[in-house]
Order: sequence, then structure tokens, then C-alpha cells
Amino acid sequence: LYYAVRDGFRYDPYRIDLSPAGMRASTVLAAGFGWCVPKATLLAAACRAIGIPARVGFADVRNHLSTARMREVMQTDVFYWHGYAVLLLDGAWRKATPAFNRELCERFDLLPLEFDGHHDSLYHPFDRQGHRHMEYLADRGAFDDVPLARMTEDFARLYPRWAPRHAEMAGADFPGDVEGERGRSSRTATLNPHQNMRLPSNGMSFMFIMSASRGSFITLALTRSRWARDV
Repeated sequence: LYYAVRDGFRYDPYRIDLSPAGMRASTVLAAGFGWCVPKATLLAAACRAIGIPARVGFADVRNHLSTARMREVMQTDVFYWHGYAVLLLDGAWRKATPAFNRELCERFDLLPLEFDGHHDSLYHPFDRQGHRHMEYLADRGAFDDVPLARMTEDFARLYPRWAPRHAEMAGADFPGDVEGERGRSSRTATLNPHQNMRLPSNGMSFMFIMSASRGSFITLALTRSRWARDV
């Protein structure tokens, strides 16, 4: 399920929809893309549909992959309310981040995140070239449902330019803008640890559904579950 959500639905932070409908798992299924929060919601919903307890977790991160367009609109490279799924496996809650699809990672020299059911899956601090990639700044905790009212309030306060330029962002080319960032000389190179940031824990092996893809297993699971509507 993790890989089906990670790679079957393209990451796109330009088309953020903070409405209740925009946060639903079924919306990501229909659109074929999403940003970190609705992709995490989709993974949590699919896990719940097959009996795996799941929540949605949030953190504030500094994202060095941010584009010039996003920096201008957001006036920062800090992404507040970054979302990931938190799954209960063998009695332990484990973090799973399905945001960046493999195609995006390969195109932009990022290390794709893996999830083995034993360890937390968190963003790498560096990309393949040793450039700074992601820094975790604050943990906001995990929730049974997306705290949309709090998110909306914070987005309006922290990103005041976002709402007036929402239509412009939604129509822009995120992959094209990221391509332009690859040549930025201001990115700081350093030694690259080719490993996930992982928090070790004990637990059983997790059987992944590697062959699941959009429109097949996930759709079937969610159509049989109320979480397609409620999460």
C-alpha cells in the first residue's frame, strides 16, 4: 500500500485545496495527484480499510527543494503542516511518508523513501549529490482526522500571499520549476549519507502489496470503507 500511494499518485504542491473535499482520500484517487497531506490521508484511509489502525501525522520542515515560485509566494522555505501517515504495526506506531513519487525522485536526484514496516520512513537530510534536502523543525503530533481548521488558520497567517495567488500556482508547472532549481549555485553541498532517517523499533515484518496501483486495490478497499468519504 505504501508504494502504491507513493508512486501511483504524483506529488504536486502547487495544487493545494484546503477545502474538506480537497483533503479526502477519494479526491486523490480521482485526480491521480496530491500534495503531502492528502497523499498521507489516502495511505491512512487505505490501511484502515483493510484493518490497519492509522492516523495522520504532521511536522514543520525546511524543504531545500522548494522552487523560486514557492519561495516568492510563501516567503519562506519552511513547510508548515507537512503530512505523513502513522500506522499501528505490531503494537507500535510507525511513520510512513508517501509524498514524493519515485519518478520525481529519479528526475531530481532525490533518494526515494522506503518503508519496511519496522522503521519510521522520514525525509532524507541530503539528496544524491550531497545537497541539503530536508530538515525537520517541529513535530505537531498525530491526529485521527486532518485538523483542517487549524491548518487553514495557520496557512492564512503564515502564507498570506498564497490565497491571492492560488489560481496562478494551480496553473503552474511544478516539475518544470524544480528543474530550474537544479542549477542553483546557492545549494550547499556536503557529504551524503545514503540512508533514510530512521527511528529503530521492534516488530513483525509487513507484507507490502507491491503490485497495487491506482484504480485497483486501493480503489476496491476504499469503496468498501467509509474512510473514503470521512478521512
